[in-house]
Amino acid sequence: MAGTARFEEIEAWKTARQLTNLVYALGKAAGFNRDFGLQDQIRRASISVMSNIAEGFESRTDVQFINFLGMARASAGEVRAQLYVALDQKYITEEQFKESCALAESCARQIARFIAYLEANPRKRRISDDDTDYEV
Repeated sequence: MAGTARFEEIEAWKTARQLTNLVYALGKAAGFNRDFGLQDQIRRASISVMSNIAEGFESRTDVQFINFLGMARASAGEVRAQLYVALDQKYITEEQFKESCALAESCARQIARFIAYLEANPRKRRISDDDTDYEV
């Protein structure tokens, strides 16, 4: 984490991006593409994983970052729950379900490990801009 300058470098964010792209691809399938409620909800949940990681990274403290990561992890769980609905409604195949659930679980594990890392390595400030002069 010490060398991470942008949220785009975080492995969990990269996995969340893959998950979001997969969710969008699945949502184009016949049947799924007409279930606007489920399609919207699962898309929002997958986007929430990415967004909360990014928003947390840009927050001021690690405490805030950890809170956002917790929300991101919860959203990954929400995606998994909605994948069950998609499977039960036969919008996706068992194989698609397993692939997408595995990706959501992988993302949740990455986030959990990241939270553990941040809790084990507390810092007062995450971003230092001591070399920058601001005129007031």
